[in-house]
Amino acid sequence: MAYERPSVIPLWSPKLNGQASEVTKVPGLLGIDHIGITVPNIQIAAAWLEQNLGFTNPLTFGPFSDPTGNFMTELVDVNPRAVLEQVRVLRGGNGPNLELFQYTSPDQDRSFRINSDWGAHHVAFYARNIDKGVAALQARAGTKLFGPVAITEGPAAGQSINYFQTPFGTDIELISYPAGMAYESGAAIDLWNPRENHPARGGRGH
Repeated sequence: MAYERPSVIPLWSPKLNGQASEVTKVPGLLGIDHIGITVPNIQIAAAWLEQNLGFTNPLTFGPFSDPTGNFMTELVDVNPRAVLEQVRVLRGGNGPNLELFQYTSPDQDRSFRINSDWGAHHVAFYARNIDKGVAALQARAGTKLFGPVAITEGPAAGQSINYFQTPFGTDIELISYPAGMAYESGAAIDLWNPRENHPARGGRGH
């Protein structure tokens, strides 16, 4: 993209991790490029990610609006008078980017979703050592929920998790499974994970 130059750390891109599609049904589809989140204050959200998780912000653009037409509705199915004030795309570690939106809109719902609500979501980051990762993020952010919780039974056995709350309404999860998970012993293909960057072929390299 045009923003890229030698002095800027580029956004993570699935196209750099292989030219062949992996377990998809869309020609040329390689993997997740980014996850989009609408936040109440984009500066606060970006600063939280940068200060607490070490994200960088290579790409910022906007605003977008259509004062008289239906472009915004046709593009992303929002109110035609909605204004996308700013977009920031951030990179954190080795995995899909986070795209932050800040909107104003006449019909904007400003309530935060909790985990049990439809449309609720969270973003999980892999940590090599769950205890060290949780301690470090708790010291920086101070918004830790119960945990770390180790899963010891069932197909997910082997993973440990801990949720954190953020000021922009999206929960952050730390997850770790350094020895893999129980489901892998019978799965035709492993889940993608940041340790490998693609599903394993001809064996499981953990």
